[in-house]
Amino acid sequence: LADQGHDVVLFNRGSKPVGDKSLMVPGESEEAFSARNERTNAITGDRTNAEELVSLLRDERFDAVYDNNGRELSDSKPLIDLYKGSDTHYIYMSSAGVYLKSDIMPHLEEHAVDPKSRHKGKLDTERYLAESGIRFTSIRPTYIYGALNYNPLEQWFFERLAAGRAVPVPGHGQHLTGLGHVVDLACAMSAVLGNDKTIGQIYNIQDRTAVTFDGTVHACAEAMGIDASKVEIVHYDPAQFKEAFGKKKAFPMRPQHFFTSPCKALADLDWSISYDTAAGLRDSYTNDFVHKLKAGKLKNDFSTDDIVLSSM
Repeated sequence: LADQGHDVVLFNRGSKPVGDKSLMVPGESEEAFSARNERTNAITGDRTNAEELVSLLRDERFDAVYDNNGRELSDSKPLIDLYKGSDTHYIYMSSAGVYLKSDIMPHLEEHAVDPKSRHKGKLDTERYLAESGIRFTSIRPTYIYGALNYNPLEQWFFERLAAGRAVPVPGHGQHLTGLGHVVDLACAMSAVLGNDKTIGQIYNIQDRTAVTFDGTVHACAEAMGIDASKVEIVHYDPAQFKEAFGKKKAFPMRPQHFFTSPCKALADLDWSISYDTAAGLRDSYTNDFVHKLKAGKLKNDFSTDDIVLSSM
């Protein structure tokens, strides 16, 4: 947004002030980082405190509001109520996780949603946005990947491959899943601005293609310069290990087909997809994982792997 000439105001707890070097985007020059910071300001507050949120923003007027971390309706309702009836464009970060499991894939925006989804709060928020009359657009990404990913999705695979370990994969390994690079997601979200066609619309965002679980292992290996044909993949039935795993998450993806079509976004937005799976994983490995490895910041928790592998 800043690169497009917009003035950006962040609302957060202020743990990292504008200009903190840890906020540099991989590959960003000092000059570009400085220029971005000149167009960026911050309001410090706690969005979970509705009274504080409203009091800090009541007199602020924005062309657009990006709600990137509202999970429950209660997180977003005060903000929606504050700007409904205005010309503000409310862009909401939802999730493709709201779709009902289906035999017909990929998921399209008009497909049925799951009222029992763990993302039910996002569904409730989407419904409230539509009912409120606010000018809104909702974005439904699949699994987000790329350098600085808050969710160490691809890191799970890189850690095992870097350690030379066998990679345990639930089921038959042929479940197809959708990945979406964080840069492509950010570009799609910025492309929503100024486009009246997007008002009241929902958009899926992911790569052009889907990849199997086994294919993800192989693609991660190739991104690391490892011969994928020499990587050992061990398939297992997760139901047999439910009690042994306890509350630990043994695999970073849901064991089912889970991918969407980004065709609607490609048609409506001035946007294209820059990263395919191979390029996106190379970016993540080179600009993120390698640095974490050198800094000793990896978890390397293979406890659930060992449970599976020791039983084989």
